[in-house]
Amino acid sequence: MFAIVRLRGELNVRPGIKSTLAMLHIHRVNHCIVVKEDAHYQGMIQKVKDYVAWGKIDDDTLALLLEKRGRLSANRRLTEQFLKENTSYGSFQELARAITSGATSLKDLEIKPIFRLHPARKGLKTIKKTAQQGGDLGFRTDLADLIKRMR
Repeated sequence: MFAIVRLRGELNVRPGIKSTLAMLHIHRVNHCIVVKEDAHYQGMIQKVKDYVAWGKIDDDTLALLLEKRGRLSANRRLTEQFLKENTSYGSFQELARAITSGATSLKDLEIKPIFRLHPARKGLKTIKKTAQQGGDLGFRTDLADLIKRMR
């Protein structure tokens, strides 16, 4: 599973990139989405790489996202009580494990796929350079650290 976090805004964005961001459902800065690792999403990520940070997401980070920022329809919070009553999963850890393994998806459980995050604590380095150049954009091996700072 990949997590994609939008870090740059809409000013002077080419129409092709803007439509790709819309297809990924990340319309605003600091929104995060979790997608499968397949060729279609990798092509979309490659197109918008200058506007997002992305990387592999582990079970613990996904469980943190679900617990802190998970939303249901009508913008209700996702709680463990809801999980126990309406699903076969008893905790956020179990649900995160099932999602990363492919046994279920957020859409099947009617959980919104978008996580609205806070701005990063202690700020970002720069949104004009990639992570390899010392910035924050592009592929990150330490995406869990960024997401934890944005929880």
